[in-house]
Amino acid sequence: MNDALFDLSGKVALVTGTSRGLGQYFARALARAGADLAITSRKKETLSGFAGEIEALGRQTFSTELDVRDHSSIQRAIAAIEAHFGRIDILVNNAGCNIRKPAIDVSWEDWNTILDTNLRGSFFVAQAVARGMIQRGYGRIINIGSVTSVAGYAGLAPYGASRGGIRQLTMSLAADWGSSGVTVNCLAPGWFKTKQNQVLYENPGWVEYLCERIPVNRPGRPDDLDGAVVFLASESSRYITGQTLLVDGGISTGATKATV
Repeated sequence: MNDALFDLSGKVALVTGTSRGLGQYFARALARAGADLAITSRKKETLSGFAGEIEALGRQTFSTELDVRDHSSIQRAIAAIEAHFGRIDILVNNAGCNIRKPAIDVSWEDWNTILDTNLRGSFFVAQAVARGMIQRGYGRIINIGSVTSVAGYAGLAPYGASRGGIRQLTMSLAADWGSSGVTVNCLAPGWFKTKQNQVLYENPGWVEYLCERIPVNRPGRPDDLDGAVVFLASESSRYITGQTLLVDGGISTGATKATV
């Protein structure tokens, strides 16, 4: 295997939503593979400690505020990153949110918050970054979906709608931009413990129930995603676009443990 296929040295990656959670793991993985990092949050001060961590890996970083629900904020952030680094080669469209409620209790505001963040925000960040990628004839866009991109779960109606939309958006953008050298793929994690869902993992019965439905018999660990994000960001995936890569321990197979 040619290691250069996975080498990101000299590349500039933007990972949105890096104040906590999986966004930080994506950024670490890309930095270890050689990429310099632009990292974002709605509040820039929340990024200082993580920026230092990336710099300790020997990479350059640039931190900026970005609210994906605000179009002008998107434009300002992308312009600032491009002014600093000169370009963006890789986008990991990670910023997202969830409001967990039974469908009957979801409010108009809940729906708008989730869809505006996860779906509309992802589109307009991708659009802003793609302008430069298209001019240069190169780019890797990785939209972050979820197992809910392909499966439905109670209590996650607007979230699932937004993640299903991400999968469909990915295919459309891949068709739009493929001839310009820009690949667009969706990385879809399964059940990983994050701040958004940590309350669920405090229930041992629920964790047991979950593990019975995951063929590898455990929830995901954040570093389970490292190889997938580097793969989709690197030359090794150059002929892959419009695809959804599920990293879910097999839960999307619908499997359960046999009881016989």
